[in-house]
Amino acid sequence: MAGQIDPEDRIFEKLQRRDDLAQEEKTRLVNERERAVYEKQQRRLSQLVEANTTLPCTISSVRVLGASHTRPAFLKRIVDPLLSANKDRPYTLSEALRETQYAVDKLYRHDIFSERPSISINRPDQTDPSSTPTDIDVYISAREKSRLTFKTGTEAGNTEGSAFTNLTLRNIFGGAESLDLNASVGTRTRSAYQARFESPILSDPDVRAEIGGLASSTQKAWASHEEIQEGGWAKLRWMGLGGKSEFSYTGLWRQVTGMAEKASPTVRGDAGDSVKSSITYSLTNDRRDYPLLPQSGYFTKSSVELAGWGPLQGDVSFLKTEVETQGAVPVPLPGVEGRSGVSFTTGFRAGLLYPLPSGFSSKPEASRINDRFQLGGPTDVRGFRLGGLGPRDGNDAVGGDVYAAGSANLLMPIPRLGPDKPFRIQAFVNGGRLLALKQASDGKEKQPDVSNRISSTIAELRNGLPSIAAGVGLVYAHPVARFELNFSLPLVIRKGEDARKGLQFGLGVSML
Repeated sequence: MAGQIDPEDRIFEKLQRRDDLAQEEKTRLVNERERAVYEKQQRRLSQLVEANTTLPCTISSVRVLGASHTRPAFLKRIVDPLLSANKDRPYTLSEALRETQYAVDKLYRHDIFSERPSISINRPDQTDPSSTPTDIDVYISAREKSRLTFKTGTEAGNTEGSAFTNLTLRNIFGGAESLDLNASVGTRTRSAYQARFESPILSDPDVRAEIGGLASSTQKAWASHEEIQEGGWAKLRWMGLGGKSEFSYTGLWRQVTGMAEKASPTVRGDAGDSVKSSITYSLTNDRRDYPLLPQSGYFTKSSVELAGWGPLQGDVSFLKTEVETQGAVPVPLPGVEGRSGVSFTTGFRAGLLYPLPSGFSSKPEASRINDRFQLGGPTDVRGFRLGGLGPRDGNDAVGGDVYAAGSANLLMPIPRLGPDKPFRIQAFVNGGRLLALKQASDGKEKQPDVSNRISSTIAELRNGLPSIAAGVGLVYAHPVARFELNFSLPLVIRKGEDARKGLQFGLGVSML
């Protein structure tokens, strides 16, 4: 009869259910047993250290367990320095453990293990004639991450949201190498495709090399055009006492295209193709407790880019420098123990684009719209539209060669939510100026003339008040980006600038 279940099927379902329950119980018991063994090892290690911190010891061997896809030669560079045979004096037990923890930290920072590797210590077989009474064997137990990761989702950048698809191949050749393939579409970037290969140098997680390529198309509505880019780069990154350094070479073919019907003569004059060949050095030092919503600490970043000069060639030639700083201090409140959640932050950014001769010529090249600075918008000078400050040609923001901007923000927890939630009320005042270099009167650029015009333009930054806006708003620090909804009131506006009074929404990872 239709719809009836055979008794044998019921028996099979019951047996299958029992098998599933038995498997779950078996898995639970295995996990509990592994956890008990780990806790026992940690207790034994703790007791051993407490009783023998100054005991002389020698590390006779180091073994890394669970790293089946990682090259032995890669691991050898990290663990070999631990061996006492490579030391000029014996360890104390506390020193041996400290050095082992340092090696484990290096392993973990390569991002190829799903959790921090654990350490266990045993004494070698005393019947072994090659061992000594002070010998210990170190075992490092690790669990590797999946070598393939595929993700789709949304992400946020400065003034832009996008949807992406990402494929990551990890530990490709067993030396913590990674290949990252990414495709995205966004509110401004119509399409972007990127491939990036990265590898540590000599097993050091603080020294990494990278090569990559991209193809993108970005709509720049504030200047009535679309920019297409294709090219590649090579980078070397390392950590030092001053922070994170990066040296890179970039080669890009750019095209200014897709002119709007009312595009200005300046934008149309820069339409077409250009090739940028540049080297860049940047230094970043981030000591903030939480970069998206700092309560204390400071951040500094400086960069220098040299394009088109001498052997670099290309169609554009300039020296471009930028500096950025931010500082945050907690504000104590009477009667509130610990942190009140109230903080005061200040930020400053400045940049200079210095025209240079292209290749080995002597005539400096005028800057192009896709190399100049833009200023204004919810991520830097709030209270102005995107690209709302600086030189304009009609309705187009054509950018400038020198700028400076600053901001002061007071952030307070929202009542009833408390200081531990990532929500804040902010009051701010910010301002800035963006200026362009004037062309030589005779149309013939000379290097001394450029230097004089740079000096006079920098002096002009101090001539009168900058464009200023103030306001209040709500801030939410999501793990991937900072969201702001502000009510802004422009206070100082120069002729032609595009201010925005009222509500303004901001989304970004780096806010002034």
